[in-house]
Amino acid sequence: MKTIGLLGGMSWHSTALYYRLLNEGIQQKLGGLHSARILLSSLDFAEIATLQDNRDWNTAGHLLADHAFKLQQAGADFILIGTNTMHISVPIIEQVIDIPVLHIADATADVIIKAGYQTTGLIGTRFTMQMDYYKERLQAKGLQVLVPDEFGCTRINDVIFEELCYGEIRDGSKQDYLEFIDQLVEKGAECVIEGCTEITLLVKQEDTTVKLFDTTAIHAQAAVEFALSTG
Repeated sequence: MKTIGLLGGMSWHSTALYYRLLNEGIQQKLGGLHSARILLSSLDFAEIATLQDNRDWNTAGHLLADHAFKLQQAGADFILIGTNTMHISVPIIEQVIDIPVLHIADATADVIIKAGYQTTGLIGTRFTMQMDYYKERLQAKGLQVLVPDEFGCTRINDVIFEELCYGEIRDGSKQDYLEFIDQLVEKGAECVIEGCTEITLLVKQEDTTVKLFDTTAIHAQAAVEFALSTG
């Protein structure tokens, strides 16, 4: 079994979910008392959030790269970044490590395409929805990507950083998210990506008839499969 190097803490709520899903996935595959081999480097999210607000992606990227390098030195066989937004740092991280980074957008796109969808909505942080680094990765796989309007992006982003990252789940915010999901469907989306690892804490598949793709679960499952693969 390969050792997973998990970059976490962004936020710790979603990292806790990753930890559970990774261990559940390994146990389901191998049975018995098996669990995942995980090395966790948990960053201080306040520091990362400040760099995000200042659009200082270079400093943030080198910070994550330093932690990824330490995970490699500690024995990690590949890197899992436990956040959608900070996959913006992948190019910098890949410059300083010799082990693979399992990209969340690639894993998600593969699952969506396998399910037969071509056009997807995307909700997440403002950075994920409005910058190109994430959408281009999905588009490179052949998907068409739709995002909410400016009002929707602002509201979705605010809920993530002002509520979900603190572990707060509010019914009003869930209803707003469901409305934004419906609006994406009206624009032509066949499904919607929950492109922030905290969103699954708020909106689950049973809350809507629209097909949702939970990037946290998809990413964790891809990591389980990679950890158990040969070569």
